[in-house]
Amino acid sequence: MMEGSAAPANTAAFDLDAYLAARQAAVERALAQALTGDDPQQIYEAMRYSLLAGGKRLRPILCLASCELVGGSTETAMPTACALEMIHTMSLIHDDLPAMDDDDYRRGQLTNHKRYGEDTAILAGDGLLAHAFEAIAEGSQDVPPSRVVRVVARVGRAVGATGIVGGQAADLAAEGSAQADLDTLHYIHTRKTGALLEACVTSGGILGGAQDSDLERLSRYAYNIGLAFQVIDDILDVTADGTVLGKTAGKDAAAAKATYPSFWGIERSRDYASQLIEGAIAALSGYGERADPLRGIARWILTRQN
Repeated sequence: MMEGSAAPANTAAFDLDAYLAARQAAVERALAQALTGDDPQQIYEAMRYSLLAGGKRLRPILCLASCELVGGSTETAMPTACALEMIHTMSLIHDDLPAMDDDDYRRGQLTNHKRYGEDTAILAGDGLLAHAFEAIAEGSQDVPPSRVVRVVARVGRAVGATGIVGGQAADLAAEGSAQADLDTLHYIHTRKTGALLEACVTSGGILGGAQDSDLERLSRYAYNIGLAFQVIDDILDVTADGTVLGKTAGKDAAAAKATYPSFWGIERSRDYASQLIEGAIAALSGYGERADPLRGIARWILTRQN
């Protein structure tokens, strides 16, 4: 079960907890096998330290679920799913650095730079990013090359200045700024968090042979859950305990960051997240039971505790 899940609303025909447990276990096994190098030893150790530290594995599971939705298999999507988790882990390692968000704990353990030093942490993140694209290419040799190329392009956009990098830059620029407004906040969240989540969902669809109409609906789903995920993250930073979060609570307020609760308060922010999840589920209409995993994950986002 995903950490912090609180009795998600499952249908009688679909057990979300069982689905997540099975997919999470499969991802953990694949990740452990995906990073077996040992030279240079400290770099590989630092890469594995953060990559194999647990977590929800939401991003790879979304990739697998969207591939299955359009008729593909988990085997087809697993290399890319693991690559996306490597990229997510890279972003966390770099995000925690003193020059960025300056955090000491992540996933209930010391952040990478606190364990190995800033220099090794930067290199470990770089190594994971490079290894991710290698994993997509080498692990997708049985997939039509045109699909692999599309996936690489989407993932690249999600990481670069139009995605994670651009979102982080805007986040740093807005920190403590009285000029930050809702448009700025939306820009940050849709890039820093939403872009990679969208790449996860659409990449799985592409690998599974999705049509353009499928990808349009998957993109709408991903946009909505990505923004909702970050709204809930903002709320949890105010309401949750650090031991439950697995990272330092209250960081946003301490850094004078703009958040949805700082503009709207907790309840209105929760209402907005609920509206986004309704939009995500609506995007999946017509898929029937095949979309149950994606629907269940969307509902889980509203109830998550970390």
